Amino acid sequence: MRISAREWLGQLLDAESFVSWDRPPLEVAASPRYRDDLRKAASTAGTDESVLTGEGLLRGRPVAVIACEFGFLAGSIGVAAAERIVSAVERATEIGLPLVASPTSGGTRMQEGTVAFVQMVKIAGAVAAHKAAGHPYLVYLRDPTMGGVFASWGSLGHMTFAQPGALIGFLGPRVYKALYGKDFPEGVQVAENLYHRGVIDGVLPVHVFRRIAHRALSVLSGEVRDEEPAADRRPGPDPASVARSPVAEADSAWQSVLASRRPDRPGLRDLLRHVTQRVPLSGTGQGETDRSVVHALARFRGQPCVVFGHDRAGRLGETMGPAALREARRSMALAEELRLPLVLVIDTVGAALSKEAEERGLAPEIARCISDLVTLDTPTVSVLLGQGTGGGALALLPADRVLAATNAWLAPLPPEGASAIVFRDTEHAPELAETQRISAPALLADGIVDRIVQENPDAADEPVDFARRMVAAIGAELARLRVLPPHDLERARRQRYRRLGLPAG
Repeated sequence: MRISAREWLGQLLDAESFVSWDRPPLEVAASPRYRDDLRKAASTAGTDESVLTGEGLLRGRPVAVIACEFGFLAGSIGVAAAERIVSAVERATEIGLPLVASPTSGGTRMQEGTVAFVQMVKIAGAVAAHKAAGHPYLVYLRDPTMGGVFASWGSLGHMTFAQPGALIGFLGPRVYKALYGKDFPEGVQVAENLYHRGVIDGVLPVHVFRRIAHRALSVLSGEVRDEEPAADRRPGPDPASVARSPVAEADSAWQSVLASRRPDRPGLRDLLRHVTQRVPLSGTGQGETDRSVVHALARFRGQPCVVFGHDRAGRLGETMGPAALREARRSMALAEELRLPLVLVIDTVGAALSKEAEERGLAPEIARCISDLVTLDTPTVSVLLGQGTGGGALALLPADRVLAATNAWLAPLPPEGASAIVFRDTEHAPELAETQRISAPALLADGIVDRIVQENPDAADEPVDFARRMVAAIGAELARLRVLPPHDLERARRQRYRRLGLPAG
């Protein structure tokens, strides 16, 4: 079902809060027939152009808004519409408002030809400047969103959601049939398919998007809140002291490996049950997704951040492929662009070992993740939650602070794999787990880990209490890091990893 611009604004914004920014449309050269088309379009749609802009309140939070009107020449974008959009984006940037845009369009306005076509460059440039200034840009795609609109400002959101059942794509089905003489395959250019393919973050009706957008903007604002979930308000040890206290030594590195593999051990999703204002994200935004990872916005004890990590829920033994690493890099870019801290959670049996992974650039993606993390201009916390095997773990490791659960570990290969290389069998795995110093206490002694969060004695036996301790420890580290200048953090991070493995002093 198509939603008009005014209907969308009415469902998104608080009642009677919308204030228009629109001025009369720019006069453009037009043939008599085109002028007649414009008059008829205005009469039919009840708007003077194919887009409305302004500001309003979204659950009390001021936002700038841009909404296409499909009833005006199929929401097509010509010079006047583009100028209205760019003016609104620039105004939002100037006054520091987050921007929520809702395209619905057939694409470029054919009556204006190439000059209308290249307007997409101008719009994309304005959106890029808005984002570069650190302001959020959220997109809600309505039915339909096609062509150059989808290929420019419709695809540049920090987060992108779509109307259920919306037709979304680059090449219109009617154009495809005219060019190729056959129908475009069914089910491809549908919002739900794009979500499952990792192109957009979700498919929601407007009233649900309103709640999600408000929650996201709260996190993206970077505001720190003094909050604690009601379920966690009970006497207990100070989170900072837990993070710094002497650890209960695991009996052996090998026992930690076995403990980390318990199917009932809490994972990332279990941690996220104890955070607030969680907003899930999905995929790379470029047509890839990996269901072995979780990507979200959230607050850890009031501290806003981007979260990314491997999740073990129902996926024990599943490896991270190139898509997962590209999702990780999306989270890094999002955190840096919005000046938010980044939390990375490691709990993986390693990177994928397959022909497909090699051909899709697994090794280069690991390298790019490491490089991006070492140079990232925002605070970072990495958490060794359980298994930490190979390049898939290393790609998420180099942070300002590294926390580890008591039974977490980090190794170039699983101990069985290392044993196969060194002894040509797997029987020496327990021995190599000790000699390779893969356990959390050894990692702490070697300067790879900064804090150990206790398991009493095994997280799988106390999943709720452990998750609360870990969330509290992460929140405490974020609070410490946020007061430090980003440039100092990056320099210290470089020095930290430059000195790893060298003698003290």
